[in-house]
Amino acid sequence: MILAAQPKATSARLSPQDLIQRLVIVLALVFLAVSLILPLGSMFIKSLQDRHGAFVGLDNFAQYFGNPVLFDSISNSLQVALISTLIVIVLAFLFAYGLTRTCMPGKKSLRALTLLPLFAPSLLPAISLIYLFGNQGVLKPVLMGGSIYGEIGIVMGMCFWVFPHVLMMLITALSNADARLYEAAKVMKASPLRTFFTVTLPNAKYGLISASFVAFTLVITDFGVPKVIGGDFNVLATDIYKQVVGQQNFQMGAVVSVILLLPALLSFAADRLVQKKQVSMQSARAVSFVPEANPLKDRLFFVFCCTVVLAILLITAMAIYAAFVSFWPYNMTLTFNHFDFEAVGASWEAYFNSLKLAAWTALIGTGVIFFNAYLVEKGRAFESVRNLLHLMAMIPMAVPGMVLGLSYIFFFNAADNPFHFIYATMAILVLNSVVHFYTVCHLTSITALKQLDAEFESVSASLKIPFYITFWRVTLPVSLPTVLEISVYLFVNAMTTVSAVVFLYSSDSMLASITVMNLDEAGNTAPAAAMAVLILATCLLIKGLHWLLSQKLLVVTQGWRSR
Repeated sequence: MILAAQPKATSARLSPQDLIQRLVIVLALVFLAVSLILPLGSMFIKSLQDRHGAFVGLDNFAQYFGNPVLFDSISNSLQVALISTLIVIVLAFLFAYGLTRTCMPGKKSLRALTLLPLFAPSLLPAISLIYLFGNQGVLKPVLMGGSIYGEIGIVMGMCFWVFPHVLMMLITALSNADARLYEAAKVMKASPLRTFFTVTLPNAKYGLISASFVAFTLVITDFGVPKVIGGDFNVLATDIYKQVVGQQNFQMGAVVSVILLLPALLSFAADRLVQKKQVSMQSARAVSFVPEANPLKDRLFFVFCCTVVLAILLITAMAIYAAFVSFWPYNMTLTFNHFDFEAVGASWEAYFNSLKLAAWTALIGTGVIFFNAYLVEKGRAFESVRNLLHLMAMIPMAVPGMVLGLSYIFFFNAADNPFHFIYATMAILVLNSVVHFYTVCHLTSITALKQLDAEFESVSASLKIPFYITFWRVTLPVSLPTVLEISVYLFVNAMTTVSAVVFLYSSDSMLASITVMNLDEAGNTAPAAAMAVLILATCLLIKGLHWLLSQKLLVVTQGWRSR
């Protein structure tokens, strides 16, 4: 009887709903394979071929490392990344400490102002630094004869752009403090300095290490800042651009891409290991730390945080001012002429193309990523395949935008590729943007889904309600705040990205961020600043609308706020 009952149990498990779920999971896996794994594979193969497609093994790599000029780019990239990371970590840690461990005034305002760099392309700080410290800059004497073009400019621009990313991580690290440890230190009459080194720093060490890896990866893979202000100081990201666009040497571009991918992968892998250890250190008995007022300490950190915020505001305001100055520095009257992009060979169409790209990326990306995360977290079939899907979802974070964009050229431009029809269209820009920013959205979705009771799926299954109906009627409405957060994240990043799309646009799909780069390259710095400011204003507007809508949703659909 037991043997006879087994086929019925098997058939019950393979119900139509289970089959549909398995099919959808496989389709999600195929999506990531086609949009990520296969393009990266094409790039790696291209690095082992000559111009005619013949296999040459590691000859291209030997040629690269044998060229002193190209090889210097590696040491330059590492040098800039290490210096920028060190500076940003110190500044962001002190700022985060002031926000979480002091009673200084204006915390919310200071915190909000540090987010400004997130809404601007990395080209904006580079352009602003030229107006501040360039040959005709208002603060040129500060450099004491040095030039902003090169390593100094890259480090300054990177610190501005990376700072808010690192600050968010360190605020989280310092917020998870156990007040009992500080009480014990106080009882034992430990000095504030000793308490800092024996309690505060060890408690935040995993957050510091993780933030350092993130900062290092962002700096070494960014293209915008070194492209505008790097001068003759070559880095890996600009080498890829020069090899592909300047010399049409796609094989060498693939070689540099592989080299650039290695430090990003190593940094990502190390960050994953650190985060696993960080989770194991959490305690269920921890008591939240509440800072005590200390007038001297509060004033010192308030002055420091205000100084950092003023630096951010100065760089942002300088770019905005430059966009309206008639002719720097000879005619300082304000004008809107620089927004007449047609007069300098550009057009407003690029701006509207960016709006289309951002909107489609937010719409399609949010749906695909959140639903795939639902399959990973709440799915009941194909556990091994779901684990593989989760693993593949982690990979985009370790892939620099330029590397992904170049790999799309090799893969989708192949004549025998059935998806060749999307090449040089808006579709490939949307696909690239969704995949490039996939990991952060996936992790955000997983975190939100973990907070939902698994009974929803169990009850639905017992009532024979299809999983997609449960997703649509229960999971999605409850998770709307997270969904909105993901959509805004995708919109802003698609609007501001340069590296991910610099190889993929066509004359019909020119983007605002690319226009900024092209205008600056042509010497039209003021119109470039105008377009960059336009991107900044758009992203801030979208974020403001998102905040208003989120407040409505919290009241109407979540019931988290009292009326």
